[in-house]
Amino acid sequence: MKLFEGKTSAERNKIIAAIVLGVMSLGSLWFAFGGSIFSRKPTVTVSVSPTPRPSASPNANTEDRQMPSQDEQDLAYVNTEIRYTPGSFNAPDAGRNIFAFYEPPPPTPYVAPIPVVRTPTPIPPPDPTPTPVFYAGDVMPQSVYAGSKAFRLEVNGDRFTPDSRIYFNGSELPTTFVSPQKLVAEIPASFIAGEGQRQIIVQTPDGRSYSNQVMLNVQAPPRPEFQYIGMIARRGSNNDTAYFQDKDKKEPFGARLNDIVSGRFRVFSISSSEVVFEDRELGFRHKVPLYRPAPGQSAAVGRPSSPVGVPNTYTPYNPAVNPQEIPGIPNNIPRYVPPQQRQQTDKNDDDDDDDDNDKP
Repeated sequence: MKLFEGKTSAERNKIIAAIVLGVMSLGSLWFAFGGSIFSRKPTVTVSVSPTPRPSASPNANTEDRQMPSQDEQDLAYVNTEIRYTPGSFNAPDAGRNIFAFYEPPPPTPYVAPIPVVRTPTPIPPPDPTPTPVFYAGDVMPQSVYAGSKAFRLEVNGDRFTPDSRIYFNGSELPTTFVSPQKLVAEIPASFIAGEGQRQIIVQTPDGRSYSNQVMLNVQAPPRPEFQYIGMIARRGSNNDTAYFQDKDKKEPFGARLNDIVSGRFRVFSISSSEVVFEDRELGFRHKVPLYRPAPGQSAAVGRPSSPVGVPNTYTPYNPAVNPQEIPGIPNNIPRYVPPQQRQQTDKNDDDDDDDDNDKP
């Protein structure tokens, strides 16, 4: 064929591929449109009958095509309820009159309310205080010192029963029933650690039977009424002497270990910061710290730093004011100078003499 004349093999293959693709596209068009493109328009022949004949079988949808009568329409209009559902796409618009507005009713004239006088409810008289079943007369001891050791408490009274208990400031104590007139309990030392009044009452564990309350006085123990103003310390802490100032005396006084001060307090220990006294009668120990006034102040006349009971003529030891002063030793007594300090002082004196000789 002349179509492939003078063509290379590659060009021939391209021409053949183009022809095949064209044929395939025509076939797809024919398949898609059912041959309507390449076929002729069909001819329809209608035959008219002079007299149409009704069909023998009645039409099944005849009743559906009939229009409702006027009575049926009126009945449906009167009895059919119109439901308005907001939000529905076929809901009718709410009927409203844009020219209508709310007219408030005329105000009612103010009429003062009639005051109501209420009769006060009578308060019933208080019931008389019931008489306690138990009677607590007194306790032994009637007073103790704060900080004392545990002690035995006796409650004397009447009408006590074996199930009676002693309550110390609201705390139930193991109670020993001695007789209908006496109960005994042990008071721990922790219950009287501080000063003040303590309530004692006798009652049963269920609280139905009880007694009147009795008070126990817990008073402060006697304390030293003097101030620790200084000490003289000796080698090995042997025979150390502490000096005190009593409010009833003008001059200070000294005491050593185991000495009795004020007829009651024994010197238990002495240190540069405090002195410990022991009460011979009660066994209490009291710490009396060294009196230290503020730097630059003393107990002179008219100074606010003068302590109560200390004469204003006494100036206590203050290392910040005079570091060379020794508590308890007058300043006119020669001081002991160690040998090392003596050699250093002599050497300084020799150096001063040499400097004086070198001068013209």
